[in-house]
Amino acid sequence: MPIVIALLVAAIVIFLLFKLWNAGPSGPQSGVVGSTDRELAFLSNGQLFLREAGREPAVLDSPFVKEQMDRRERASQKQGWKEGTAFNIAAGGGRRGFESQDTPINVTSAAYEPSGSLLYALKDGTVGGVFRREAQTGRELRLLLKPALHISDLAVSPEGKRVAAASHYKGGKANIVVFDEEGNGMREVTGGDTEDSAPAWIPGVAHRLLFQSSGFARNEQGYIVAQGPASIQTLDMESNSVAPIVDDPAFDHLRPRVSPDGHLFYIRRPYELPSYSPKNILLDTLLFPFRLLRAVFHYLNFFSMMYTRKPLTSANGPKVEADWKNILVQGKRIDAEKALREARPVHGVPSLVPADWQLVRRSPQGEERVLATSVASYDIAPDGTVVYTNGRGVFAIEAGGATKHALTAAVVNDVMVAG
Repeated sequence: MPIVIALLVAAIVIFLLFKLWNAGPSGPQSGVVGSTDRELAFLSNGQLFLREAGREPAVLDSPFVKEQMDRRERASQKQGWKEGTAFNIAAGGGRRGFESQDTPINVTSAAYEPSGSLLYALKDGTVGGVFRREAQTGRELRLLLKPALHISDLAVSPEGKRVAAASHYKGGKANIVVFDEEGNGMREVTGGDTEDSAPAWIPGVAHRLLFQSSGFARNEQGYIVAQGPASIQTLDMESNSVAPIVDDPAFDHLRPRVSPDGHLFYIRRPYELPSYSPKNILLDTLLFPFRLLRAVFHYLNFFSMMYTRKPLTSANGPKVEADWKNILVQGKRIDAEKALREARPVHGVPSLVPADWQLVRRSPQGEERVLATSVASYDIAPDGTVVYTNGRGVFAIEAGGATKHALTAAVVNDVMVAG
């Protein structure tokens, strides 16, 4: 009996400590002091939202996206005669939906220019491009449009004349590319079997860039089996030399940025080495018969559709939208439901990323300070204001150190702040 009472008391103490932990402060951040209505933009599951000063966020109204959707609608109408015939059978045996099979048109990146105009990159399954939304007129200009182009991590130089970005290729590789403000003269400035991304210009140094880089480990067949920790590198485009700036095998160092006063900012998170444990082997062994039966079922379902035009099951419904277990943040897939249950809130707003995703400021002398925790993305305004997100809320750390709340949304994958 005394043991049971002791266990009950211990459970109550642990519960109270857990509640206190979640209710307490969330790390180095000071408390929120008011709110800010400054202009910013953010990405949310492939959509770009604009929040103009004093207004509610609104989805970007892109004429190119509308044009593409109209084209798809016309193509779907032309293919409508295939409904109910053997031509409308997918490889898995289900019905093929000609409209739903198209890859969504996603915004992969955005960045403000010094003029206040907004650059953004779009892609679908066939083409990709870079566009500009003019600040004064709201008109959309097409700068780049190429087949299979996948651009992310747009970064505009301080004078607004050049743009750096990450160009992604099949197999996971990515290189840093540079082009002018009109989309001309695009060239690669990094290479190798690496994922180079998140370029950043250094104020006052026209020929140097910072970027994050991680290498791949491949097996004998050439397939990627692991990706190394992300380090911060500096690129001298005059000498074509690359040198590490921040490199620690225990951590990923992401999204380097240099503030107007010369401080280096980046996100630091623990590096997780992918591993295939005995638990995975046991799970695969147990699930093998069920996976085999599923494959056989789809094989038979295919022939049923071919010869009778009737599926073996009525489960062929519309395409399922991405759920809360499939959110990509800084290259990692986040189980949002689990994160919202377990992660500590930031200024009362639930976080989609853990507390050990830290925003670090490093002085020219090498002194580091953690400015915020649970940081999924951030940006720095020309006046030095740091705007960051924990995946749900957006906050601004102003020059005096006060933190203000900007907005809360269902998902914020990336955030950009206007000048």
